[in-house]
Amino acid sequence: MASTTPNIIIAIDGYSSSGKSTMARALAKSIGYRYIDSGAMYRAVTLYAMRHGMISDSGVVDIDKLVSALPDIEIDFAVGHEGQHTLLNGEDVEKQIRQMDVSSNVSPVAAIPQVRRALVAIQQALGKDKRIVMDGRDIGTVVFPDAELKIFVDAPARTRAERRYNELLQKGEPVSFEEVLDNVVSRDHIDETRKESPLRRADDAIALDNSDMSLQQQNDWLLSRFNEVVSTI
Repeated sequence: MASTTPNIIIAIDGYSSSGKSTMARALAKSIGYRYIDSGAMYRAVTLYAMRHGMISDSGVVDIDKLVSALPDIEIDFAVGHEGQHTLLNGEDVEKQIRQMDVSSNVSPVAAIPQVRRALVAIQQALGKDKRIVMDGRDIGTVVFPDAELKIFVDAPARTRAERRYNELLQKGEPVSFEEVLDNVVSRDHIDETRKESPLRRADDAIALDNSDMSLQQQNDWLLSRFNEVVSTI
């Protein structure tokens, strides 16, 4: 299928824990495209900052130090037996960047203009030949405003928190539901109100509220939208 599928860019934006990454990954696999998790890139930068003492215990980011360190941060992706893994300066940090401490710090880091500009440049380079599915917060508005297919995924904060809570429990991470819900609400606020590339639905994005959809229903819906677009090319 990959050899006959038209070359387009698919941009999937949405709120944290909305299921956009799961959908994007499944679509990429089914159509033979490359999947890029832009959120993992911001998480990797956050992990780097945490490891190098650039984020205080109270969550204050030393912006000057982090911006100065950006040239020393290399992010890449590798495909393994368990799917795509995020590499930070050559180290597989996929598990570490999904932990709650990183989730609690990623939005302030992602709000830093210099960080966003640096990662947007990398993301745009990854999409220069198209044939990618990329998810994030500003893919359809900033990274690829001319993407042929744009999706915006949403669900109520409590629904998203329940999904994230169950996911963390399955991974054996001890967290409370209220902690997860507070994190989701906080990230929503930061993402929506930051000055650089705030989270918003692109004017030409297709909205999806997946509150009552199964994973298969989501995947089928997204594949249908893709087929509709490529049928016109």
